Amino acid sequence: GNLGEFKPQDLSNILWAFAKSKESHPRLFEKVADHIVDHGNLGEFKPQDLSNILWAFAKSKESHPRLFEKVADHIVDHGNLGEFK
Repeated sequence: GNLGEFKPQDLSNILWAFAKSKESHPRLFEKVADHIVDHGNLGEFKPQDLSNILWAFAKSKESHPRLFEKVADHIVDHGNLGEFK
C-alpha cells in the first residue's frame, strides 16, 4: 500500500501504538519518517499528530534526524505557536 492513503492522524496512531506496546519495528518507523520528510508541507498535520509521532520515536528509541529537523523547522516557521499545547 501507499502511505499517501493514510491520514496524518492514522500515521500518528500507528506509531503511538507500537511505542506504547513496546513493539519494535524499525523499518516501519523509518518508512513512515521518510514519507513524512518527503511530504511537501506539514500543514495538514495537526500539532497533536506531530507531537505523538515524535513521542513515539523517542519512546521507541528510534532515530531519524531528518524527521526531527523537518518538524522543528515547521514549528519554528509556524505563525501561531499557541496551537502547540
